[in-house]
Amino acid sequence: MTHRISLILITYNRPADMLELLQSLDTQEDKDTYLEETLILNNNSSDSYADVEKFIADTPSIKAKFIEAGSNLGVARGRNKLLEMVKGDIILSMDDDMIFTKPSDIRLLSGLFDKPYFVAANAGVITFSVLYYSNREIQVTAFPHKNYEKYGPQPQFLTSFFAGGAHVMKREVLDKTGLYPTDFQYGMEEYDMSYRVVDAGYSIGFDDEVAVAHKESPFGRTPNYRTFQWNWVNKSKVAWKYLPLKYFVTTALSWGYQYLKISKGHFGIFFGTFPLLLKIPFTVKRRPIGPAALSYLRRVEARLKY
Repeated sequence: MTHRISLILITYNRPADMLELLQSLDTQEDKDTYLEETLILNNNSSDSYADVEKFIADTPSIKAKFIEAGSNLGVARGRNKLLEMVKGDIILSMDDDMIFTKPSDIRLLSGLFDKPYFVAANAGVITFSVLYYSNREIQVTAFPHKNYEKYGPQPQFLTSFFAGGAHVMKREVLDKTGLYPTDFQYGMEEYDMSYRVVDAGYSIGFDDEVAVAHKESPFGRTPNYRTFQWNWVNKSKVAWKYLPLKYFVTTALSWGYQYLKISKGHFGIFFGTFPLLLKIPFTVKRRPIGPAALSYLRRVEARLKY
C-alpha cells in the first residue's frame, strides 16, 4: 500500500534554514507518489521569508503552502493548526533547521508503518534518527529512549515517547487522541501526546533507516533556567494527568534536584516553581492511563519516576 505524507513545518529558526530544508526536500525521489503536501506555518516571524516563498513558487514539485499564522501561536497551537489541515494519511513533523540526508528518505518514511515489526506492534508513531548537521554523529538528546547505552545500537525498538521534530504519525491516531495540549508554556507536549497514543492502544517505535541532519550544536544549548522551569512544571503536569500519583511526587522532586544541580543557584526561580507545582492538583484534571498502557510503558522501560 502506498501511503502519502503531509510534511508540517513551523518557522522557528532562520529563513535560510527553512530554505535549505525545502531544497533537500526537492532532491527526494518519487515525490509525486509519496508526498501529499508540505504545510509551512509562518508563526509571526519578524524575519523575511521572501526567498522561501519564491522557492515555493518556483518549485511546485514540493507541493508547499506557506501559511501566515497572524500571531505567534507557539509550538503546540501551531502544530494543531497544521494538523487540522493535513490531507495525507501519514504526518511527517520536522524542525525547520533539519535537512534530509539521502534522496530515498520520503519513500522510506512512507513505508515505515508497513514493516512487519511495526505492523505487529500496531505502531501509531515512529521516530527516526537525528544527526548533528556539523559532524553527522547521532544527537543523543533527540534519541527517543533515555537508556541510550542499551537502545542506541538497536535498529528498531518500541519506546514510550517520540521526538516532536522528527517523527511520522498515522493521521488516524489523532481521531483517538485529539490534538496537542495548549496549556503548556513551553515543552513536554510530546510526552502528553505520547501517553495518549499509548493509552489509545498504539505503540511508539524507532527505526534507524532514515536519518535527518539537525543544525543544533554538538556542544548543546546555553542553559536557559526559565525554560528548564517550564519543562519542570510541564513534566510534572504530565505525570499528574496520566501516571499513578507517586510518579507526580517523584517527578516534581527529581526535576527540582536536577534544576539545582544545573543552575548552581537561581534560587528565585527554584522557590518560585513550587507554588506552580502545588497548583497542579487543583487546576489539572487527572485522566490516568489504563493498566494495558501502564504495562506497555514498563515493558519498554519508560523512565516513569522523572
